[in-house]
Amino acid sequence: MLAARYLAGYPPELIAQAETLRLQGRLASHLAQRLPERHEVRSDVALFDYVNELKSRHMRNAGPLQFVGFDAKLRVLQQALGTHTRRTQVQGARLRTRREIRVATLFKEAPAALLRMIVVHELAHLRELDHDKAFYQLCQHMEPDYFQLEFDLRLYLMHLDQPSGGAAP
Repeated sequence: MLAARYLAGYPPELIAQAETLRLQGRLASHLAQRLPERHEVRSDVALFDYVNELKSRHMRNAGPLQFVGFDAKLRVLQQALGTHTRRTQVQGARLRTRREIRVATLFKEAPAALLRMIVVHELAHLRELDHDKAFYQLCQHMEPDYFQLEFDLRLYLMHLDQPSGGAAP
């Protein structure tokens, strides 16, 4: 059952509903109805601007980001949809932290709400490293529908992983 792979931890009735939608071929139309808005973020420069706009709106005191970009290898190599890294570099007598956010290239074609959700997730890691209560509170502060979007993202991934190679809704 494909739904169980992406929806582990969710109530069995939700998993059954998702699997029914998939088997009936209605998952794409369901996602298109729930997430109709598209985005124009197609380049690393556009993504950098998009991420920094969200960061300046919600996290003014967080340090600057040195790199933001799409990464084609991300999902395959690290089983992740986005990453944040902090590297400390020694420059003379000073320590400098380099912050980077990388987003899987599949979000170039994903609905706008899902791109926003993954960016919010990675931005929250700038302040909270662990997936704990404070982390999810920060995510909800930046995106009030965060938990619904996380569920929708799992449905979207399930749709893309279908044997028919599901086209983006």
